Amino acid sequence: MAEGYLTTHILDTARGCPAQGVRIVLYRLADGVRDQIAERVTNADGRTDSPILTRDSFATGTYELVFHAGDYLRKTGQAADDPLFLDEVPIRFGMSDVEAHYHVPLLLSPYGYSTYRGS
Repeated sequence: MAEGYLTTHILDTARGCPAQGVRIVLYRLADGVRDQIAERVTNADGRTDSPILTRDSFATGTYELVFHAGDYLRKTGQAADDPLFLDEVPIRFGMSDVEAHYHVPLLLSPYGYSTYRGS
């Protein structure tokens, strides 16, 4: 059984706080197909209550996290005119180690974002 798992969190860098209530969808990409395999919403700490991909369902491969940032930016009064500059933020990445903890955070503002492989 694989020991790896995937977590994420979102920090609102414009407001200096965790981003609560953001919907996150995880897709697995293989053979030209994009399959949705998980969906979570961030809690008051900007994290999901459980790993977005657990040890039981972990597999190596290419994945995409889609952060539904636009809804959050609208709700917090940070949205400008439609269409928003950032609405859905996709991050595509690979996981190759079946025993690793992959952590893919999002640092978000209305006009920019960054990510990295965290711990």
